[in-house]
Amino acid sequence: MPTYLIERSIPGASELGQDQLRDIAITSNKVVADLGVPYTWIRSYVAGDKIYCVHETEAVETIREHARCGGFPADLVVEVVAEIGPHTADG
Repeated sequence: MPTYLIERSIPGASELGQDQLRDIAITSNKVVADLGVPYTWIRSYVAGDKIYCVHETEAVETIREHARCGGFPADLVVEVVAEIGPHTADG
């Protein structure tokens, strides 16, 4: 299944408290459950005024539907085409 990186611009994101982050997660999980297609939210990172998410699904349109239904921005959605790390140098 394709993996996507999503950039969400949310002013003050790094100042969100645990309760607010939990509420976002609850909303996201509900939307994922209601989409009716294979969809996995892997992880999200909060940094500055952005939240960066890693999701798996078959189509970029599904990412945009998740954002629309959840009330989340999806300013940038890109498919991951390769993964590298320190181990790549061993290759």
